[in-house]
Amino acid sequence: MTNVATLYRGDSLAVLKELPSQSVDCLITDPPYSSGGMVRGDRMGNTKAKYVNSDSGSQALEDFTGDNRDQRAYAYWSALWIGEALRVLKPGGVGCVFTDWRQLPATTDAFQAGGFVWRGVVPWAKTQYRPQAGRFAAQCEYVVWGSAGSMGIDYEDPCLPGFFQASPPREREHITQKPLDVMRELVKICPPGGVILDPFMGSGSTGVAALSEGRHFIGVEMSAHYAEVAEGRIANVETGVQRANPLQAALL
Repeated sequence: MTNVATLYRGDSLAVLKELPSQSVDCLITDPPYSSGGMVRGDRMGNTKAKYVNSDSGSQALEDFTGDNRDQRAYAYWSALWIGEALRVLKPGGVGCVFTDWRQLPATTDAFQAGGFVWRGVVPWAKTQYRPQAGRFAAQCEYVVWGSAGSMGIDYEDPCLPGFFQASPPREREHITQKPLDVMRELVKICPPGGVILDPFMGSGSTGVAALSEGRHFIGVEMSAHYAEVAEGRIANVETGVQRANPLQAALL
C-alpha cells in the first residue's frame, strides 16, 4: 500500500478547525517555541538571531514566523491549537509536542489545558552542544507527550526509549530542524499504517519520518518557502502526495 501525505498551506489553527473529528491516530509536532531569550526583548528578535550561531552556515536559512509571543500568550495560543488537535485525534491517540527548557512549564500546562492526559517528558539530548563555563549546559530539548483519554495496553507493541541522543543535523533546511533519526524513532508511537498529524511541519521532517516508517501523514505549514521545502522532501519518499485546499479539508 502506498503511504499518502496530504499537505496544507495555511494557518495551523484555521486548518485544524476544518479537519474531521477523530480522524487521525497521532499528533507529532515541533511548534515555534517563542523562546531563545531570558526577557521579552530577546524573544522578539528574529529566529536566526535567537537560535543560530553567528558563524553557522544556517545563517543563510530563511527566518520563520510565529515565534515572538510572550510566555502567557504562548501558553494561551498553545492551549487553543492543542485543544483542536485533541478533537481531531481518535480516542486513545497519542500527542507529542517538542519544546525547550524555557517553555517546558508553559507547554505542559497548555497540553493539559487543551485536554490531553499528560504522560511524561522524553528528552532529546544533543551530542553536540554549546558548553557554559561554571554552568550546566542547555543540552536537551523535550517532547511532552500524552493521550486523548485512556490508552489500551497491547503487550505485542514494541517498547520505546525514554530519551533520544543525537546531534542536530549538520546540513539542514530549517533553522530548528530535528534529526531524522530521532523523528523516525518518535513516529513509532503511532500504529503502523496510522495517520500522523503535524500542524507545524516546517521543512517536513515529521512527514519524511512518518512515510519512511510506514505511516500516513497530514502536514500544515504557513510559510510558503518552508511549505515548498517540505513538499520537495516528502515527494522524495515513495508516496502519493496530495496538496490540499484547507477550505476543502481533503483527507486521505
